[in-house]
Amino acid sequence: MSFNLLLIQLVLFSCMFSLLRRPRLPQGWVMVSSGILAVLAVSFLLVPDLAGWISGGAWGVLVLTPLLGFTQVNRLFYQERYRPARRLALCLRWLHPADGWWEYPEILYGLELGQQGRMDEAATILNHYGTSSKPTGRIATALLYRLGARWDELLNWTRQNWAEELVVQDPVMGLYYLRSLGEIGDLNGLIQGLEKFEHRLEKSNDGISLNLARMIAFAFAGQPDQVRQLFHTSSLKIYSREIRHFWLATAELAAGHESAREQLQVLQHHSDPATQNAIRWRLSHPLPNPHRELTPLSRQILTQLETTIQQETRYGGQMTLTSQKPYATYALIAINLIVFGFEMALGGSENQETLYRMGALVPEDVLAGDWWRLITATFLHYGFVHLLANMLGLYILGGFVERILGVPKFLLCYFFSGIGSMVGITILGILANVPDLLGVGASGAIMGILGVMAAILLKGWRREKAKIAAKRLRLVLLIVVLQVVSDIFTPQVSLVGHTTGLVLGFLSGVVLFQVNPLEQVKSNRVS
Repeated sequence: MSFNLLLIQLVLFSCMFSLLRRPRLPQGWVMVSSGILAVLAVSFLLVPDLAGWISGGAWGVLVLTPLLGFTQVNRLFYQERYRPARRLALCLRWLHPADGWWEYPEILYGLELGQQGRMDEAATILNHYGTSSKPTGRIATALLYRLGARWDELLNWTRQNWAEELVVQDPVMGLYYLRSLGEIGDLNGLIQGLEKFEHRLEKSNDGISLNLARMIAFAFAGQPDQVRQLFHTSSLKIYSREIRHFWLATAELAAGHESAREQLQVLQHHSDPATQNAIRWRLSHPLPNPHRELTPLSRQILTQLETTIQQETRYGGQMTLTSQKPYATYALIAINLIVFGFEMALGGSENQETLYRMGALVPEDVLAGDWWRLITATFLHYGFVHLLANMLGLYILGGFVERILGVPKFLLCYFFSGIGSMVGITILGILANVPDLLGVGASGAIMGILGVMAAILLKGWRREKAKIAAKRLRLVLLIVVLQVVSDIFTPQVSLVGHTTGLVLGFLSGVVLFQVNPLEQVKSNRVS
């Protein structure tokens, strides 16, 4: 596969996937995706050999860069690091001025001023944008109330202008609405409102907002262990020590531990003005006793939420960001890179004679006794693009499977799928009498890892009723469909090898992955 063809497929699949999500996607991104598809179509008609480079360049500048950048801006926003967030947003808004991003740096500047104690200047900026009817205006007004810890005013303003069903549609507005319910002591309103908020955020894949809302609910419900778990194992790991201490102290205080007051008082002395206001409110407004206030429905929601978080820790999260380093995955990548280096040194990765000498798969030779080629061929690659695609896939998928199965079972699945795919290619080559067949690549092994992942998620969905497992399983199936389409239209790619590896990986995952019976019973009891 040439790099030009790889870029064409990347741009096509990415933009088509965005357009399929059109009802939930901001209008600006819909226009960008449509425009890039038009660029791809025109360039493919005029200069097909450069179409991937042209459309890929546009996609990189107008889609990939803003998406990665805005993700970082949001991380900085949630960390309350408003100055670097504003500076980054000032640059990014030129690449995507729609969907409220053009005004966003000014709102961040208002928050920056408030953090410095310049409340009057901050209020001037936020009030200016608060008069707008756009979503940016609503957020600016909510942030102004938040800076002063005026939670009762925020709640009244929200209720006067929007129904709860509309408020929870916006992540920022929904978060501050739920927090204000907790701050004024409406614990059941907070927890039952969270249930509606969850449905909205699960669709948008906004993990930080979702886990932040959950953490707030657990804090006001007096469950410091759950708050601590979310800060340690979820997307909330990005938060500063100061923010963690504030919410852990809140949870301890709600649980009836008065020593938490001293922790808040100490924290107040070296916090920014906005946090000082929040602590002042906390100390002057007693929190309700969760044991007396929580209704049976609220308790049930919290219990289900604990189970959901455990399932998301097991089946969800970023596949490459695991609590333990995937050393076996890294080792396999390193071996493939070293072997590729030898290919280049001994004659080139696209030189068939070099590949043959290093152990490429040749069906006739395997039947003649060179069985070892079934193994060595899985570490050879035909060209840099082939290597890059496979190692990227291994990096993304390997860590998840390695964490779930452990190193021995992970390696067993990898080699069983990889060698098995080479056996499949050998059988096909002999039966179809394909001349000059030369097979190389770790693709079969990596498709096997994808199959293992499908088996893990399928079991998680069927036995634990884990929604996150069902969601990830749909994503895996989409990847499989896209891979099959790519294989059909890409020359010199073995559909048989990929399919064999996928099936063998799935079967090995079914055999090797077992759901913990205690966890399964607990999950079914909650359901």
